Amino acid sequence: MTDQPRRRRPHTPNRPGKPYRRPQKDPVRILAFEALRAVDERDAYANLVLPPLLRKARESAEAGSGPRFDARDAALATELVYGTLRHQGTYDAIIAECVDRPLRDVDPPVLDVLNLGAHQLLGTRIPTHAAVSASVELARVVLGDGRAKFVNAVLRRIAAHDLDGWLERVAPPYDEDPEEYLGVRHSHPRWVVSALWDALGGGSAGMEELLAADNERPEVTLVARPGRSTPGELLDAVGEGSAVPGRWSPYAVRLTEGGEPGALEAVREGRAGVQDEGSQLVAIALANAPLEGEDRRWLDGCAGPGGKAALLGALAAERGASLLAAEKQPHRARLVARALAGNPGPYQVIAADGTRPPWRPGGFDRVLVDVPCTGLGALRRRPEARWRRRPEDLEGFAPLQRGLLREALASARIGGVVGYATCSPHPAETRAVVEDILKGRGGPAVSAEWIDVRPLLPGLPELGEGPDIQLWPHRHGTDAMYLALLRRTG
Repeated sequence: MTDQPRRRRPHTPNRPGKPYRRPQKDPVRILAFEALRAVDERDAYANLVLPPLLRKARESAEAGSGPRFDARDAALATELVYGTLRHQGTYDAIIAECVDRPLRDVDPPVLDVLNLGAHQLLGTRIPTHAAVSASVELARVVLGDGRAKFVNAVLRRIAAHDLDGWLERVAPPYDEDPEEYLGVRHSHPRWVVSALWDALGGGSAGMEELLAADNERPEVTLVARPGRSTPGELLDAVGEGSAVPGRWSPYAVRLTEGGEPGALEAVREGRAGVQDEGSQLVAIALANAPLEGEDRRWLDGCAGPGGKAALLGALAAERGASLLAAEKQPHRARLVARALAGNPGPYQVIAADGTRPPWRPGGFDRVLVDVPCTGLGALRRRPEARWRRRPEDLEGFAPLQRGLLREALASARIGGVVGYATCSPHPAETRAVVEDILKGRGGPAVSAEWIDVRPLLPGLPELGEGPDIQLWPHRHGTDAMYLALLRRTG
């Protein structure tokens, strides 16, 4: 018996190693990548970009025209997007240690994939091998095989240490550079750390609590609009164990298990809405401020997108008062009109510039201006804002903020109440604006006096020395809203 020659494997030219395998398309990670690219390329906000992407994926799956995409997939995609944006500064510092070039020389789409991978490795319970392989597959789909090899190499370096191990390597000692230490450890730009420290005061313990709170996922808070819905209705609709009453606002309900607010009948009908409890407190305090004489005409001079206007409109209706809601941008004015639709009392929505108002001065009993600002008080909800804003933005908003407050005071009658609110704790956007107007810096002084806000919100702790108030996410569980109340005296 002769030996048979060993059969050779057929040779394929130009195909060394393993045969080519098509990359696997993961709908969750592709969606997360698309959201991050929109944030980077179009300066979009994740809270506006993500919902339509999730809805499209869900509808495609239900119609059979796309891959499976259920509630768990939506939850993972949401965590990947928001977690990556919140911790981007920390992950960038780690990635910089693992690449052979300055981070600015890494293409932004590649950096987005690396940040997504870093979050899966260091910020979730996804197993290491799954986090790396899923990120490399994503890179193959959206970047190509060549750059996928680069992603694979970098992520394997990142996987060599856990988050605490990396922070020991990339964050300087606190004693040497406390602002940089806090910025790297809690993923905030250095100037934001400095700005928040100025606003908060105190030692590092309070700062660490604040910065950590900025990186927590905020609960969804609903508002039951008075006269149209009640917290009890919302609690019953959500179901036992999935919602609890608000901490401070009598109209608030907190969703403890997440969920989709739009599925609630009261929200669909506009009788309730999604609104941070701090935002609710601003409207409540203005409505509760003591007032002599008539209380018939209210004004929201910066009404977009409509949350405070809807609550103010409902509170005004209970007293037989009317609300004028003004918003400069027409598309935002349409959002205000949608929020106020069905309000039981008289109201009007107009597109108008509050610094050059079309209404006659001195005609309103209560006036609110929630002015445009840097948004440093809402970093939990808009984490990308911390990377988008610059220190010079503080100066850029200043003229607008002062102009809006000056015209708001002019719009109030003698004895009327004006609320100045902003979603920023930075002193340059809060008390400094009010004091400049009252003392005539940059224009004629306005005759007005402070109203102490604290007694108008009983039970709310840690409000400082007054008369204005500053809310904090780590103390009150709200956005960092600021509110000053003034009474026009002349």
